[in-house]
Amino acid sequence: MKKIAFLSVLIFAASCGEVKQKQTVVSEPINVMSFNIRYDNPEDSLDNWEFRKERAATAILFYDVDVLGTQEVLHNQLGDLKQRLPEYEVVGVGREDGKEKGEYSALWYKRHRFDLLDSGSFWLSETPEIPGSKGWDGACERIASWAKLKDRTSGKDFFALNTHLDHVGVVARREGVSLILDRVSQLSGGLPVIVTGDFNSEPDSDVIRHVTDPANPKHLTDARLLAPVVYGPAWSFHDFGRIPYRNRSLIDYIFVGNGFKVLKYGVLAETENDSFLSDHAPVLVTVE
Repeated sequence: MKKIAFLSVLIFAASCGEVKQKQTVVSEPINVMSFNIRYDNPEDSLDNWEFRKERAATAILFYDVDVLGTQEVLHNQLGDLKQRLPEYEVVGVGREDGKEKGEYSALWYKRHRFDLLDSGSFWLSETPEIPGSKGWDGACERIASWAKLKDRTSGKDFFALNTHLDHVGVVARREGVSLILDRVSQLSGGLPVIVTGDFNSEPDSDVIRHVTDPANPKHLTDARLLAPVVYGPAWSFHDFGRIPYRNRSLIDYIFVGNGFKVLKYGVLAETENDSFLSDHAPVLVTVE
């Protein structure tokens, strides 16, 4: 009788939540890619987007990319990728009008894995909320698109941003990254951070040193420097292979902050029949 009474107490306690089992949080690595796809330029001949779009989309699928930052995406290219990547959602607007005109810095994520909590875009200029605004000495309108995402696997939230800095304006690049660091700090709310983009700046430039300066509390870290496994060349821009190998530069980056662990890093300089995926090699990292 005493045994039965004791069991009854245990069952009652469990039903009231007094006996709790420890729950394990499942963490699955996230594959992140930064990919300047090269705008749809008719003068590119056999390197034109028409001849690359299938391979570009297939590469994204093959590498099982979870979060993808793309640069130089015109609206027709956005449609081509949407058609070939139906399992992805996308955030971003055209940089010339805040709608569909001009290049997108489009940010993609797998719809079955992540929930979108918030998103937006801003211009790299003195008036970041005004669509189509050019910044400082920039040759073009430049934009950053961002998203707050919840990982359904772990239940954890994180912040992702994708951008493309100006290729001409020295001041525009310097001020652009300052604005990005400020906005990332404000918008992320302390969440783990991923920033992808074509920064048009080499690793030893003032621009990249500003992004990664540990003296700045808003700084981010180059994923390449944290990865225990690094694969591929030390360059990303090759102009469809036209730039001599020794003169090629690394200008595409993935930066992390606030707790992301980098497991591996690679620059995917692959070719098929001597044809590249783009004039830039995609950068791929796996984080946790």
